[in-house]
Amino acid sequence: MFARRFHRKISIGLLGYGNFGKLLLRNLAKDFSIQVFDPDPNAFTNGSVEFSSFAQVAKSDVVIIATPVNRLSDVVAQLAPLLKKGALVMDVGSVKVLPAKIMAENLPSHVDIICTHPLFGPQSAVRGLSGLKIALFSLRGTRLAVVTRYLRCLGLVPLLTTAESHDRDMAVAQGLTHLIAKGLSQLEPLPSVLTTRSFDLIKSAAEMVRDDSPKVFAAIQTQNPYAKAVRAKFLAILREFDEGVNTFDT
Repeated sequence: MFARRFHRKISIGLLGYGNFGKLLLRNLAKDFSIQVFDPDPNAFTNGSVEFSSFAQVAKSDVVIIATPVNRLSDVVAQLAPLLKKGALVMDVGSVKVLPAKIMAENLPSHVDIICTHPLFGPQSAVRGLSGLKIALFSLRGTRLAVVTRYLRCLGLVPLLTTAESHDRDMAVAQGLTHLIAKGLSQLEPLPSVLTTRSFDLIKSAAEMVRDDSPKVFAAIQTQNPYAKAVRAKFLAILREFDEGVNTFDT
């Protein structure tokens, strides 16, 4: 359905070359011409990636913003006047209400916008993308269908959502997972031999996110408008359970 020669006519500009930016490049480079920018020169230590300027990346047909959420406003402000007419701008952030608002209000009307959140990271994708989920929705333009078809060709499972629905679900699914992982990390060394299957699953889930950037954890907990209330409710439940345990007869 997607001939490679067609893809090669489309240029992608990648803003941000952290762990997830590297994952994006590995999976998109076979189909597209890609330019990469990152403000940190140490991001390009392996020498196998061609470094481009911010302005060069901004002139691409498709611009993917893979920077921390707390830098999005500055990136969008710098990007907006450089985008060419008809370009497609996408983000890959782990929260969506705030980024959607920033992009809708500050990117020019002559570009399309699609918000995405790959529901996986480099560790989850170590064996490939097949079966992994990605949430997405269109803010502006008519290209959601073609982007969704391409994602399916990569083996991904696209899930259409809204900014609000995404952040409500992620406040639980992602916010609490990272919170529990942080808590478990403070108890290390954890048991490794005398364990139950349920503990092994919890430990495995925690290990999948333990190496995520502190900026990712901060964004999940502070930039999601629903995370604080979910976190407070969860911790209140734990305190209630703890108080109940203390009343048991011994």
